[in-house]
Amino acid sequence: MQQVLVSDTSVLIDLKRGSLLEASFCLAFRFVVPDLLYERELKNWGGEDLIRLGLVVEALDGEGVSLALAYRKRMPALSLPDCFALALAQIHSWILLSGDSALGQLATDEAVECHGVLWLLDVMHDTAVVSIRELYDGLTAISQHPRCRLPKPEIRRRLVNYADRLR
Repeated sequence: MQQVLVSDTSVLIDLKRGSLLEASFCLAFRFVVPDLLYERELKNWGGEDLIRLGLVVEALDGEGVSLALAYRKRMPALSLPDCFALALAQIHSWILLSGDSALGQLATDEAVECHGVLWLLDVMHDTAVVSIRELYDGLTAISQHPRCRLPKPEIRRRLVNYADRLR
């Protein structure tokens, strides 16, 4: 059975910044986002291209919406689309992909497996869906963006590893 990854917007943005978005859809995962997140954050940001790549948009039922609203009440700093993503992952026992540390912490508190873009790059590396050069260039581009929130030591460790493999 194919593993399902529920992504927040930040992971998809980072992948696009690193020119690794299309390659991520070659992995043995099904990528899903909640309908609210898609409508508010992705539809006008290349949404049709994401659907073409294989992104699936899922709706939450009433119970799911209630769970998302409870998450939002518990952590008002989280966006409603992020709360919908966590609720979708929780209800279906899917993996959450998030670049938001507060969302990741809440997912951990709720026993929802959660990873970020660096984990996804590690999967790309392990499965060789892209070359080491593409990973190096992609992570370099992601890390040089002013809004990059990835941990610098983890970035450095991967870039050194990639550079060693390029020699």
